[in-house]
Amino acid sequence: MSRIGKSPVVVPAGVEAKLNGRDLTVKGKLGQLAMTFVDDVDVTFDDGKITVSPKGDSKRARQMWGMQRTLAANLVTGVSEGYKKNLEIQGVGYRAAVKGKNLELQLGFSHDVIFAIPDGIEIKCEKPTSVSVSGIDKQKVGQVAAEIRAYRPPEPYKGKGVRYSDEFILRKDGKKK
Repeated sequence: MSRIGKSPVVVPAGVEAKLNGRDLTVKGKLGQLAMTFVDDVDVTFDDGKITVSPKGDSKRARQMWGMQRTLAANLVTGVSEGYKKNLEIQGVGYRAAVKGKNLELQLGFSHDVIFAIPDGIEIKCEKPTSVSVSGIDKQKVGQVAAEIRAYRPPEPYKGKGVRYSDEFILRKDGKKK
């Protein structure tokens, strides 16, 4: 049995949720998100709680049970609090700046990397070496942060590159004589 799937998703005050068949629409102070549940789970919404249960005893129904409940919880959290990923840039001459709808990164290449900021995502650079990615969609925030990090992932010898603020890079020794 899914331990995650058993617990219902509590919809906090200030968040409005509507369940229309398999379609869930959640509206909050930060925006609106929607999702469609798979056919392998049953969904009910009553007393401010979204409850997900497996339909039948098949392996796929049990697999989808916890995941669909987590996706619904991510929608509720996204429209009420939002999601945020912080990136740090380390390296001599490495920096970032937001210019209009683009993030301009200088990462030691012969050219600047121009990253177009997608809709629904907000990127801020408080310092030239820190980038903050925020939005209401957890998947989109994580994907944008991963794409920015992928331009210059941290290397293990000097630690140069773009990393998550909570990421630890295992450092290696250089050549020995």
